Formats: sequence, structure tokens, C-alpha cells
Amino acid sequence: MTATKIGPTDYLEELRGPRRRRGTSFHLGDRIRQLRRERKLTLEEAGRLTSLAASTLSKIENDQMSPTFDVVQKLAHGFDIDITELFATDSGHRPGSRRSVTLKSEGRMMETPVYRHRLLASELSHKKILPFISSIKARSVDEFSEWASHEGEEFLYVLEGEVRFCTEHYEPVALGPGDSIYIDASMRHVCYSTSEKDAVVMWINTGE
Repeated sequence: MTATKIGPTDYLEELRGPRRRRGTSFHLGDRIRQLRRERKLTLEEAGRLTSLAASTLSKIENDQMSPTFDVVQKLAHGFDIDITELFATDSGHRPGSRRSVTLKSEGRMMETPVYRHRLLASELSHKKILPFISSIKARSVDEFSEWASHEGEEFLYVLEGEVRFCTEHYEPVALGPGDSIYIDASMRHVCYSTSEKDAVVMWINTGE
């Protein structure tokens, strides 16, 4: 999936400087295969490190499976890297002097059966937070093979449409444009759209 760009005026182009490449679909499978081969690991060995079945890793590497956030977190922990390095394109770590601008329709795309994520500031590694814009494709809790659960905290802000956010220990909550929710992400949780069209949300996870 390739993000499109509406051509700005020449004046704005000069202000922005050289044109940057627009965000395209990001193949996480290629990145996982690269990390595994760099470490000279078999699928079975990588599976033991990441607490994932070798068959699951194989499906991820071959783009036959879209991992949930908690699976992505297991991959990062298993390969002993910062979770943002799975998606980052830069190699520098300049925590005191960095910035990242993501223009409209830019960002790396990551799609699962229930969500379509656009990762923001994806060129930066070692981020404290993981921001992304998500289209919520699911229309029922039954569409989730499992509920997400991972370390850190999570914030969701509804931009378009309406959603139902479900967590263990609490009753489901209905959220519309302008509404938000902040949770301990170790609680099992899912979010699905109750709108006719896919709902759109801003989602932020801590990267620790």
C-alpha cells in the first residue's frame, strides 16, 4: 500500500527542501528474517528466544501472518533490540537533538486482519513512545483470535467514527470523536468499530 501525495506549490517545496520518499507498506517479515540471519539463528532457535513457535516466525517472515503488538514486543525482546528498531530506518541515536516530521499520508503501513496502522516518526529508533494512526477494520470482538496484552501503557484518541474498547476487569466503553482512553497495556484488550465505515484513531504505546 503506497501513501499518495497531493502536490504542494513550488514555494512550499522550497521550504521543505529535497523531496522525501513517501511512506510505503513495511514488510516486517523481511526485517525479522534479516535479524535472524544476522544472528545466524534457525527458526527453532529464534523461536526459543522470542517465545514464539517456529511455524509462527516462518509465517511472519513470509508475510503470511500479521503479528499483534504483543507479538511484535516478543520479537523485539527476543532479538534484544528496542521495539522501535523493528520499524526504524535510521541508525543514529541522538536523543538530545532529534526531531521527526510526518506529513499527511506519510508513515510506514502495517496491516493486520483487524487493524490498519500507519506508523508515525518511523525513521527514529529508541523512541519512548510509539505513535500511530489506525483504521479499525473489526466490527465485532469475535473477529479477534486473541486479545492484545503487552508491557507499558497505551493511549487511544478517536478521530473519526465510533469504537467499542474492551478490557478485562472493566465493562466495554463506547467512544466517539474527541473521546480517549488510557490503560495499563498489560490488561488484555481489543478495540472494534461500531460505525458503518472503519473508525480512525490515534494510538500511542510506550516503547519501553
